[in-house]
Amino acid sequence: MTNHQSNYRNLPNKTDRHRLFGSVEPGEKNKPTKKEDMPDLQNTQNDFLFKLDAVGITNVKHPIQINSKYKPNQQSSLGVFTFSSSVKQDSKGTNMSRFTEQLQDYYNNEKLTLDLHLLKRFTKDLAERLHSSDAFLKVDVPWFYERRGPNSDLAGLNHAKLMVSIHFTEPHYYQIKVGLTGTVTTLCPCSKEISEYSAHNQRGQVQMEIELADDFDEQHSDWKVLLLEAAESNASARIHPVLKRPDEKMVTEQAYENPRFVEDMVRLVAADLYESEDIVAFKVTCQNEESIHLHDALASISFDKRVD
Repeated sequence: MTNHQSNYRNLPNKTDRHRLFGSVEPGEKNKPTKKEDMPDLQNTQNDFLFKLDAVGITNVKHPIQINSKYKPNQQSSLGVFTFSSSVKQDSKGTNMSRFTEQLQDYYNNEKLTLDLHLLKRFTKDLAERLHSSDAFLKVDVPWFYERRGPNSDLAGLNHAKLMVSIHFTEPHYYQIKVGLTGTVTTLCPCSKEISEYSAHNQRGQVQMEIELADDFDEQHSDWKVLLLEAAESNASARIHPVLKRPDEKMVTEQAYENPRFVEDMVRLVAADLYESEDIVAFKVTCQNEESIHLHDALASISFDKRVD
């Protein structure tokens, strides 16, 4: 007898195995099976003590298309969504399934994209579906864009994190915020000043969250490109996926010629955002992964042009 044959076991059938691990026969069922006969606890009306600011679902992962003026001009990415609405004091709750029903309807019929005009319509339609006076949508999604070496012109794909949030309130009010978190190179001005030979540098994460002007035209301007350029053009150097030796020489020399503290970064990025007529308010944060410390360096600025 072979070793394989000696290890043969005569297992019980699958039903018996399930029973062995706790499965039981279905019990008697007396509750209604048709939707119209089932009680709807979520739509119960009473005095429930407080109005709720937001009720909904979060961490919803779903494919979404991103259109961009940078190559690739169209790409499919994975969005992480949050949906919610307020609930009145006299209402028990909301209908959770309607959030994902709305998402599936737009995916099937509208070709779900990150375009603001579509997401605005999505949020308004969601409020109507919920029989609510308001609705909220937020999506975080990675965005890939082409970057070429400064000397070799060899292309690769970089990526940044995008955020869009839209809060619709009847009859026609929208609060829209968009954001981008991008990676740059920063070189320490203090290290350059005091060192005989070199200066330490690090990767910096530049995070921007902005409110767009009411007349912002996304057909004319790409807010993703606007924010990415604000971060990268003010850094010591840009990040590149493909660098040959002549590229590396150019990038490291550029970084040495443009030293930046985190304080410098947020002020310079803020200046670009302030000058943009498409932006009415912004927050800029820069966090550097320090190469000679175990801690990170951090700075931030918030500014609203509408406030004197």
